[in-house]
Amino acid sequence: MPTPTQTPRPSLRGARRRRPAGDNSGRTVWLFDLDNTLHDASHAIFPAINRLMTAYVARVIGCDEATASEMRVKYWQRYGATLLGMIRHHGVDPADFLRAAHDFPELAQMVRVQRGLAAHLMRLPGRKILVTNAPAQYARAVLRVAGIAHCFERVVAVEDMWVHGHLRPKPDRRMLRRLLAQHGVAPHRAVLVEDTLSHLKRYAGTGIRTAWVTGYLRTLAPSRPHAVPLPADAAVAGVSGDAVLRSTLDAEDRQRAGHAAQERSVTLVAAETQDPPAAAAQGAAGGTAPQALPASAPRVRARIVNRPGYVDVKVQSMHQLKQRMRGIGS
Repeated sequence: MPTPTQTPRPSLRGARRRRPAGDNSGRTVWLFDLDNTLHDASHAIFPAINRLMTAYVARVIGCDEATASEMRVKYWQRYGATLLGMIRHHGVDPADFLRAAHDFPELAQMVRVQRGLAAHLMRLPGRKILVTNAPAQYARAVLRVAGIAHCFERVVAVEDMWVHGHLRPKPDRRMLRRLLAQHGVAPHRAVLVEDTLSHLKRYAGTGIRTAWVTGYLRTLAPSRPHAVPLPADAAVAGVSGDAVLRSTLDAEDRQRAGHAAQERSVTLVAAETQDPPAAAAQGAAGGTAPQALPASAPRVRARIVNRPGYVDVKVQSMHQLKQRMRGIGS
């Protein structure tokens, strides 16, 4: 079993700063999430994280994968992150856990971005900071593969989210307030751009404006369990098959789940259709460039609840964010 690290914890102040490209004018400070906000993590990365994280929990606890998956979900529900439960109850080294859960030798073939993403980010007026619960090495690698690393002045990853000796990832309010204070940014000047609805809800009442990105919410996220029970014959870990997803949607329709029940799931949605595995593999086989989503490809339809009151704007992608700035108050 990994032993807890005794080295001093990095603070938010230690995150790398850079001089970004693009339009940095104006008073708005954009706080961007990474996975399923800036790129399609549901396509390949989330299922891989699911498998790696479950395998890690099974190895540490010494149990089978079904038990490990149940434990992972339990810790996520109780602490907001599997990692926090593993630290608290099993003394794992956070860096070891994060390395194991984000070990992607073929990351370049796994990242999917929309065409023109960098251009849209550069045209968006205001400063841009990446704030992700993922580890820094993974986050920076995704930014490089997606071709958008130059758009951000700073990457704040989970290693940077220690506050007073405790790990405080999103949606912890103390961490985000500290980040804004270090930059001299009043909360009303910040816009949190996220796919995770429960994170946006947590920051309601802080003065931070919110943008909910729904375009990539089409599969069951690996560390974000779904509220609706899966069929009894479905494997809990790595669920991504069409049949299981459709069964889950049918269950939601039958139960007529309300907002409160849906918000417990965080992702809230599942795909009505999936890219055929053969087509996805063919598209990923052509080199190390990120796989752009073809303009002619059919749009994946997702069932999204209406915009909650604590969300200022709801957008499908970064392409719409500049158009909706008026709704955010920018």
